[in-house]
Amino acid sequence: MFIVIVSISLAGILLVMNKVTRHGADPLPRKQALAIAESLLEEIQLMPMTYCDPNDANAATATSTAGCANPQDSEDVTVGPAPPGETRGSTTNPFDNVADYGGYSENGIKDILGNPIAGLGSYSASVALTRVGTTFIGGAAPAGAALQITVTVTAPDSSQVVLDGYRTRYAPNGLP
Repeated sequence: MFIVIVSISLAGILLVMNKVTRHGADPLPRKQALAIAESLLEEIQLMPMTYCDPNDANAATATSTAGCANPQDSEDVTVGPAPPGETRGSTTNPFDNVADYGGYSENGIKDILGNPIAGLGSYSASVALTRVGTTFIGGAAPAGAALQITVTVTAPDSSQVVLDGYRTRYAPNGLP
């Protein structure tokens, strides 16, 4: 009788353990998505935040985005590279300013040179920029003086990691 009770109890415990193990959350996709988001956010925050594209003739002397030699070089945007045509990973015309990342997205994660990273082809990432100067620095700064950077990474299991960071324009003529 004792053996029958122990056998039934053991079978029930093993059944529950099997179900929990099979349906337990695998932390690897989430950890990998977090690492991707942190890496992309850091890459963006380390870019200069200048008034004009660093290749603009007036980049070192402009005192506002209106001072750019070429109006399309103004970095007072939150969507897309300025000037158009810059791409992340390009060796000839790469992103060279924080504002270039606005609206950026990729399916299949690539390194900063544009090379696909093995094992990360099923992840996707996107970037959104929002002007927050007037609210972020106590209203004492112009709207374009600070940007909120939102990086969203989607893992293969459809889980998402969203990270926010901020970048202020503290050296508007500081060229790389």
